[in-house]
Amino acid sequence: MESTHSKLRWGILGAARINERLLPAIVAAANAQLVGIASRRAGAAEKMLKQFAPQQDQDNVKTYDSLDALLNDADVDAVYVPLANHEHAEWVLRAIKMGKHVLCEKPMALTTADIDAIKEASVTHNVVVMEGFMYRFHPQHLRVQELIRSGVVGEVRSVRASYSFMMKPARIYRLSESVERGGGAMWDIGCYAIHSARLFFEEKPVAITAIAKYVETGADITTSGVIDFGTGKYAHFNFSFEQARRCEYEIIGTKGGIKCHTVWQLPENVPVISWWTEEGLHYQEQLLPHNHFKLEIEHFSDCVFNQKAPLLSLDDAKENCRLIVAALESAASGKVVKFVSL
Repeated sequence: MESTHSKLRWGILGAARINERLLPAIVAAANAQLVGIASRRAGAAEKMLKQFAPQQDQDNVKTYDSLDALLNDADVDAVYVPLANHEHAEWVLRAIKMGKHVLCEKPMALTTADIDAIKEASVTHNVVVMEGFMYRFHPQHLRVQELIRSGVVGEVRSVRASYSFMMKPARIYRLSESVERGGGAMWDIGCYAIHSARLFFEEKPVAITAIAKYVETGADITTSGVIDFGTGKYAHFNFSFEQARRCEYEIIGTKGGIKCHTVWQLPENVPVISWWTEEGLHYQEQLLPHNHFKLEIEHFSDCVFNQKAPLLSLDDAKENCRLIVAALESAASGKVVKFVSL
């Protein structure tokens, strides 16, 4: 579907908590316009609109008590899908078949087979589809990559990604489903850890191992593990719903290290990156604040308007899913999962 309007017309497919960030981002984006919100809970879409959109932006937004009603709306060019994890693949495919471009909240799907089906459908219907890892659009990660390319830390040998927060009662729903149904820390915040750890290695993983603590529903509440990229290169990941808040990664090379102190930036936060060298030099750099949700929406909309490939491809989504599934297999079996070369 090609939009003939000056702004990409967005609909939101579900009244999830993440809309507290995404809805204002769509409204604020220079090349996007919010035109619809849908929820299966009566009145939830209207309530969310009034809560998170400025008064002047509410009048031209339709609200629906049916997800299909939004997908059938010809005034909607693109949809954001923030439904329960196990529903993502189904509704992404439904949206694609209705000719909508799709930004799907992570994870894109719970199986690589579903991502293959999504990729095939996106080609058939000529629409843009991307997994919603908003953090990738913050300029601080480009700065980290610039530092690595400069050679200041040498060859990257190790990455540690840590994501955690103490579970509050309002978020207990994250543990209501088993890992097979997309519940638990792995599918919620672990996908960030694995995704960000992969960012700094060119090599394909050769093996993965993980250990986890589970709750009665079969959801993991804390998980740790290691991705082996071969030749002594490793990514260490740790994430939890029962540890103090952390959202950081650290890169260690042959000459020094770099740390991103806050991956999940709020729009008003000042990003901080620090790095050091074997020679004893220590640096700390503050960057300008940015809203990575808004940057994500603007990037996606630009890709639709200018027929560009999105920063995060469906192949990237498939690789992340492959590693998540393998980590869950390792945690359940107590064995290292080795990968066959692709």
